Order: sequence, then C-alpha cells, then structure tokens
Amino acid sequence: MSILTWLEPADDDTVAETLAQSFRQRFGVAPDGVWAAPGRVNLIGEHTDYNGGFALPLALPHRTYAAVRLRDDGVLRIASAQQPSSWEGRVEEVGPGRPQGWPAYVAGVVWALADRLPDGLGLDVLVDGHVPLGAGLSSSAALSCSVGVAVRDLVRGLAGLSDADLAAACVRAENEVAGAATGGMDQTVSLRAVDEHLLLIDARDHSVLPVAWTLPGHEVLVVDTRAHHSLADGQYAARRDTCERAATALGMGSLRELDPGRLEDADVRRALADVPDGMARVRHVVTENGRVLDLVGALQEQDAVLVGSLMTGSHESLRDDYEVSCRELDVAVTAALGAGALGARMTGGGFGGSAIALVDREDVELVAGAVAEAFADEGLTEPHFLEAAPSRPAGRVAPRPTG
Repeated sequence: MSILTWLEPADDDTVAETLAQSFRQRFGVAPDGVWAAPGRVNLIGEHTDYNGGFALPLALPHRTYAAVRLRDDGVLRIASAQQPSSWEGRVEEVGPGRPQGWPAYVAGVVWALADRLPDGLGLDVLVDGHVPLGAGLSSSAALSCSVGVAVRDLVRGLAGLSDADLAAACVRAENEVAGAATGGMDQTVSLRAVDEHLLLIDARDHSVLPVAWTLPGHEVLVVDTRAHHSLADGQYAARRDTCERAATALGMGSLRELDPGRLEDADVRRALADVPDGMARVRHVVTENGRVLDLVGALQEQDAVLVGSLMTGSHESLRDDYEVSCRELDVAVTAALGAGALGARMTGGGFGGSAIALVDREDVELVAGAVAEAFADEGLTEPHFLEAAPSRPAGRVAPRPTG
C-alpha cells in the first residue's frame, strides 16, 4: 500500500510569527495583527442553504491566516504566501468583477462593508491558506472571513457588527465581487462555530444551534479527491437558478416551504413540468432537509449507525437527483463503504472536491488505505486525507486577545 498523504492543521503561533515576518519583508512595516478563519466540512445538508433550509456543518481545525494593517490613503495591497500574483488598487476601484481571481475575496469584504468604514480606509493584507484549495472545504469563505474579522477588530466603528452581519458582508463579497454564487452556510460556520460542536443552521432566519459531537469513538474522515472544485464555474449557479424557478412555479418564497408529504402530489408535478430537472432538484432539497433534522436526532441518541445511513442517503440523492457528484467522489464513497465506513457522502458544492466518511476510530487508516487503493486502481490522482474535528470560529491569533 502506498504511503497516505495526511493534511495536518497548522500551528497558530508558528504561522502567525512567520506570516508577520513575511509581512514586514513585503510591506516594510509590521502588521496590526494576524487573524485566522476556519474552513468547514458539511456533515449533511447540501445545497439547502440557498433554499431556506437546514445544514449541519462543522468548522475545521485547518484555517486561513491573514496579517493585516490599516492604511489611511484608500489603497489596498493584497498578497498571498501561496500565490505569485498580488493586487494593488484603490478601494473605489473595487466592484462586481473587480479585481479578478482570489484577491476579489479580500477586496470584496472591504467593498461590502464600505458604508460602515471611514473615508480613506485602506489595507495591507498578506494571507496564508492552510485550507486545501479546490477541495470543497470552503477555502474561499475562510479567506474572506479571516479578513472580515480583522477589519471588524481594527475599525472602531465596527465593534458592534454582529457575526451574522459580518457573514452577510462576506457572502456579498463572494457573490457580487468574486462572482461565486455561494449561499451563507460557509461564512456562518466560519464565524459562528462553537468548539467541539457542529452547527445546525436554519437558512430561513439565519439562526444557529450548536449540536454536540456525541460519537467520540468515531471520526469524520475527509477525502480530498483533488478533483478541483469551483463555485464560479456555472454549475452551482445553474442548480440555484433551477431551485429558484421551481419555488416560483410552486408559488413559494423558497423550497423550504414545500411539505415533504406533497412531493408526489399531481399539482406539484404539474407546477414543475416546465422547469427542466425541477422535480428531481426539488426532491433532493426537500428530502435533504429531512435528513439533516433526522441526523441531529441520531446524534442526540448517539446512534452512529443511523448517522452513517443518513449520510449515505444524502450522497445518493446528490448523485442521482441533484447530479452534482463525479467519478472521483463516487469512487471515494464506494471504497469507504466497502472498507467498513458506517456512512459516506460527497460534501460541498460537488463536481469535485471532497468526500467524507464516518469511521470507527481504529479503522481510519484502513478505510483511507482502501480509498487510496481504489483511486490507484481507477487511474485517478492520489487523494489526500484529513480528520475533521469540530473546531473554533474565526478570530485574532496574534497578538493574543486579552480579557
């Protein structure tokens, strides 16, 4: 068996010290501080957030770090430890489609908060990402949220800005500046997570409920298939558009309003007849909401078998009704289940990215090895692995907050 590649979370203090030194070398001054925001993995509840539904994500210990310094000349200078490209411009130059690429997730936060910021505010930003890129683990939200919490901490007038409002600003940055049609789940969990808990998110009213992880003998194994995932490639937006058209056809504000018992009603089928793929997409959203709530109950009962079964049912729905899986994700799920995982599913927007499996702790290496072997047999790129332990939300890591 080949040696497995495990992606470990970075140490906050080590990254903060190194990033601050790199910031001084690049910009000639020290940063005002270093902040970090986690990526996320969604245990269940996919493509429900923009339909007013439920999701149950957790914050990863893997985080994106941002060293930030305020400026008073309206200039933005944005650079990355991972990317050779950087961007410099003025705050007033930022808008939909400007700048292009990853700097949009940083500049877009400033743009979304502009009416709350003092005139002339600018930023120097150096980011260091330790959330796998393109893995469907919300590296983009970790990027925007790391800068968002920095700006909130540094600008006196933002002291009262709630986590929910900051999450909304980060969503606007992604939707309107970066052009990624994300919902609000990723930003919500990055900013509002509770350590050692999952977060039940109700997208209709943006409320959250911490849910304790009650299966200490089990691990959530994450398989980064390394099939690159992107929210800006049109497929995610197409699914979202279909759901919005379906809700309109049903006379509803969102698909959350559809009673699961009406899915097979003739009037529902007639209403969706002119929405291409509408029935299948609606069926996924409605049944997925039910699976989320059932899984919360299973956690409360410490029923690992039921948790696993619901995860697998979610994957089947995403594969067959929502059609957002891919060969790599299906291979990962099938191999994990064949090696003894209690449940497995794709996670994230789909079309690549990551799969997750609920695994007995002593079987983690065995299941990971089976997945790696299946990828080799299929001629696929070697996957990477990480373990998802529910972690803490975004915040300052250097200098350490006091009080």
